[in-house]
Amino acid sequence: MHFCKEASMIVYMDLPQGLQKQGEKKVYKLLKSLYGLKQASRQWNIKLTEALVKGGYSQSAHDHSLFTKKTGPHIVIIQEYVDDFLMTRSNIELIEEAKQTLHSSFKVKDLGELRYFLGIEVLRSKEGILLTQRKYALQLISEAGLAAAKPIFTPIELNQKLTTMDYDKHVGVKGYEELEDIGSYQRLIGKLLYLTITRPGLSFAVQDAALRVVGYVKSAPGLGILLCTGPINSISAYYDSDWASCPNTRRSVIGYIIKLGDSLLSWKSKKQQTVSQNSAEAEYRSLAAAAEEITWFLGLLKELQVHVHQPVPLHCDSKAALQIAANPSFMKEPNTLK
Repeated sequence: MHFCKEASMIVYMDLPQGLQKQGEKKVYKLLKSLYGLKQASRQWNIKLTEALVKGGYSQSAHDHSLFTKKTGPHIVIIQEYVDDFLMTRSNIELIEEAKQTLHSSFKVKDLGELRYFLGIEVLRSKEGILLTQRKYALQLISEAGLAAAKPIFTPIELNQKLTTMDYDKHVGVKGYEELEDIGSYQRLIGKLLYLTITRPGLSFAVQDAALRVVGYVKSAPGLGILLCTGPINSISAYYDSDWASCPNTRRSVIGYIIKLGDSLLSWKSKKQQTVSQNSAEAEYRSLAAAAEEITWFLGLLKELQVHVHQPVPLHCDSKAALQIAANPSFMKEPNTLK
């Protein structure tokens, strides 16, 4: 899809090569936004939002790239990513109406039923919808130079703690060489993080052992997330934390998963931004992160007319965290560093 939008500020452009005569120093005054300009994405978003709102759609307060339109008991949903759109509905007539709304303002090409989107393959069966990144995973394995390597069946070694070179020098550990090309390693981490969209089991390990994770992906490149058919009227969540797991910073790692019915809806594994003084505080911070994500999802599902049972069960294995949640003043008690 291509678009033009009147520029909201004065912008001048150099003439393309071959059009400028020798000795001339003319420039173009830009009248419409084009791809490549800093203003282009903002102008595109404004134009798209205006067109959909004019067509009777409501922009989500929880996800600004999500638009919904309700007609009686029916609803049509449009999810936008730059200039690509995903549509779903409860009534086929609403899809046709949504297409006409977009056609009236933009040049749109209908690609039919969703099969592949942003590197994610969508496979359907009687059991549900499988989201997998098999093609992306195989390409990643090839780029990492591990196509001929043996697969690894665990993403990270048991109790492995990776440290920085500065930390190793400080404690006297030797035998490790510093990476010569940091950029290639950073790119690999970024690609692995994108793979966690359909591989939640990689979320923790990606932070530590990148090449080993690629070897683990090689053992089952087609593994993905199954969105099961069945009731979606309940949400359940589980969380945990690994206190002071980073030997360099003493920061803890939080982790949680959230399920809608029998399908995995959201997951996260991330190092905490601050140091927790004890395991109870680390657990409480992880609990708070999971509760925040649940609150966001409840608002989003309400906009999508998906009604779930409340309160939402958040499963916890720390009595101390529950006591802090019931009485936050416990957080002010003296603590002992690990």
